[in-house]
Amino acid sequence: MRKGVMKKVISLGLILVLMSAMLTGCRFGFASDPDDPNEEEKEIPIDTSVDTFEYDSSLSGTNITLLNSKAEIQVALEKMGAEFEKKSGVHVEVMPVTDGDSPYTKVVSLYNSGTPPTASILDTTDVIALAKEKAADLSDESWTKEAEGYLTEVDGKIYSFPLCIEGRGIIYNKAVIEEALGESFEPDSVTTQDEFKELLERLVNAGIEKPVSMAKEDWSLGAHHLQYIYETYEGTSEGAGEVIEKIKAGKLDLESYDRLREFLNMFDILKKYNVAKGDPLGADYDEMAIDLADGKTAFWFNGNWAWPNISEAGAKEEDEYGFLPYFLNNDRNDFVNHQIQASPSKQVMLDGQIASEKEQAAAKEFLNWIVYSEIGQQMLVKTCNIIPPFKNNPYEPSDPLSADIYTKVHEEKAFNASAIVPNDHWAVLGASMQKYLADRSSREELTEDIQKYWDEQE
Repeated sequence: MRKGVMKKVISLGLILVLMSAMLTGCRFGFASDPDDPNEEEKEIPIDTSVDTFEYDSSLSGTNITLLNSKAEIQVALEKMGAEFEKKSGVHVEVMPVTDGDSPYTKVVSLYNSGTPPTASILDTTDVIALAKEKAADLSDESWTKEAEGYLTEVDGKIYSFPLCIEGRGIIYNKAVIEEALGESFEPDSVTTQDEFKELLERLVNAGIEKPVSMAKEDWSLGAHHLQYIYETYEGTSEGAGEVIEKIKAGKLDLESYDRLREFLNMFDILKKYNVAKGDPLGADYDEMAIDLADGKTAFWFNGNWAWPNISEAGAKEEDEYGFLPYFLNNDRNDFVNHQIQASPSKQVMLDGQIASEKEQAAAKEFLNWIVYSEIGQQMLVKTCNIIPPFKNNPYEPSDPLSADIYTKVHEEKAFNASAIVPNDHWAVLGASMQKYLADRSSREELTEDIQKYWDEQE
């Protein structure tokens, strides 16, 4: 498999310490509803004429439930389930997690009521927290060999199916940059923090007064921004876990930790050029998508899950959007300056506690259908607009953000790291980041908040 892509092996000790549910990918729902029934939807055709998948006829008539925490693909999953039912006779009920609810809290409440879903789409850390007690062991499933590098192991076993790869970085609108500067823009030409600052200054001088959008939401600040200080320690999930343990144990002084200093330097640059600098905590998420699409700004720190918002703002799939890295310093050899973060943020966990053998078998067949059937492969990418983690899937995503991540993953311009943090990390330290964003606290105070947070963890 690709160099630098490592399997996430999570020890029992780390699970017991963290037992977490982190926001690693898309947020809990969207500021706008990408599945607006009044909106004319462009349907990508699926070729159903070829289907060599072998269905188990004994499973026909089985009903299974799928808890979905990835709001933007609710309708797409329902379509996948309907197509799978036509072929297999297995009915898949897709249950959405209510907008604003925690997927972890939702699935735990269903277990407590004795009615857990047959399968649940969860954040990786939710799976880690629940796996040993609730999940079915999927270690012997054949699709594991197709997802090498994107499997999550808990004590040597695989309890989850990696549904998608998601990534984040500094989204750019290439046309806006080129129009402002009057010249072509090559994203790979920006390789250091200073070069990024120079580009921002040139855009300001060209008339884009504040070329950056920054979300105020605590999940964005506390997870997607701040967790770079863990994930860039060495660019692996193991490294992220190592640095967290060092912070907790007092073996790493945050005041002298290079990655924290570098991160804040970059964050300060984004703050300085923020279009909402006058009132950063009053920024509107949907407005940021509009600003980027309309050319009021040229950059928006976010992930590929933001495409529905940008598309609703008027962007087209043929437009040139993509990602720049979160530049941390001026060392061109540092991986952070030429790679973006991309990892399997959503996982499917099968219930191993209450589901019958037939229900488990039907759920496993559905997962295998996604990986191995010609129809499932197409629908994962074309209908759900997902970046597939399975190397046998020949289809590429069509929207420019997902397409850019897909290319970067295959060109080794992405690092696979996920920080395993407690489920209140994004909220508690997100609030601290909001104060720093609004210039209501200093670097020293933010650093103290981060250290205090980890000091309080058991």
